[in-house]
Amino acid sequence: MTEAGFDELLEAVPDAVVIVDRHGVIRRLNRQAEVMFGYGRAELVGQAVEVLIPDRYRVAHVGHRETYSAHPRTRAMGSGLELFGTRSDGAEFPVEVSLSPMSSAGESLVISTIRDVTDRKAVEQRLRSTAADLARSNAELEQFAYVASHDLQEPLRMVASYTQLLGRRYRGKLGPDADEFIGFAVDGARRMQDLINDLLDYSRAGSRPLRLERVDTNQLVDDLSHELGTDGAVTRDDLPRVTADPTQLRRVLQNLIANGLKFHQSDTPPHVHVSGMRDGDFDRLRVRDNGIGIEPQYRERIFVLFQRLHTREEYPGTGIGLAICKRIVQRHGGAIEVESEPGQGTTFSFTLPVQTPTNEEEAE
Repeated sequence: MTEAGFDELLEAVPDAVVIVDRHGVIRRLNRQAEVMFGYGRAELVGQAVEVLIPDRYRVAHVGHRETYSAHPRTRAMGSGLELFGTRSDGAEFPVEVSLSPMSSAGESLVISTIRDVTDRKAVEQRLRSTAADLARSNAELEQFAYVASHDLQEPLRMVASYTQLLGRRYRGKLGPDADEFIGFAVDGARRMQDLINDLLDYSRAGSRPLRLERVDTNQLVDDLSHELGTDGAVTRDDLPRVTADPTQLRRVLQNLIANGLKFHQSDTPPHVHVSGMRDGDFDRLRVRDNGIGIEPQYRERIFVLFQRLHTREEYPGTGIGLAICKRIVQRHGGAIEVESEPGQGTTFSFTLPVQTPTNEEEAE
């Protein structure tokens, strides 16, 4: 390539390029380097390359440059380090530098390709700050939920106990309205206790360390079917063994199976079928029911805390179960989704990464 052709190619490069000899003297640069550093070309050619580096790094850079000259190869400069350049006005800015050796007329040269990463560093800093704020906010929210729920338990137990005592001691003595009102109070206290207990479960699902083990999902589903007293309403395929926290996986399957049994159509016996398969780097479990189904506009809402699609009189519950399921699955590194049509049943599908258990002795 002719010298003119090389200069044309140098100017076409989108990054700043500075070419130095084995002594670190600048021999050539492109227009992008002039703009980046704020010098004219004549001001830099013949200068030591350290003029483009902050004072505090210059002595060390001479040593690094000499080491590179002894073993030249194409590589990133200062891998893993924060690198800075200095403009003509003394302002510092973060850079990335790639080094490549070349030979011209028998002379050893080094091409330095320099990129100003000020904007990218600013974005990264904002992302780190946002992530830190989010983590702190989540931790504070979890702590608040746990403390608030725990501290509410004792006074609520007292309210429930004494209201139940009133109901037993004065039943029929204060008139039918009083019996009904006391019943409302007892029911309200009981529902509040259920809400607090589920809120505690939600908080724990996001804060307790995962204890990953190999879990026999066949046995887990059989145990849940027996405990729920379904009498054949729950069936399954041969399911894969998965890596998960067994207590939390049990909670997910229990919620999904119980929901499938609860939200059944009045004229059809409930039936829930559990299946599973390996799906790339994930194990996928599916819980399908023949229930009332879910309208399309509500399929995301059902995973939101305290969201209910039906009255308590129609279907009891706190509206936290699916939010807990989603939180548990996401903490495992998986995802949960729903497929449903009104009157055609619902299928919940969730994934768990294929990974090595925390306890090596549990690995197969």
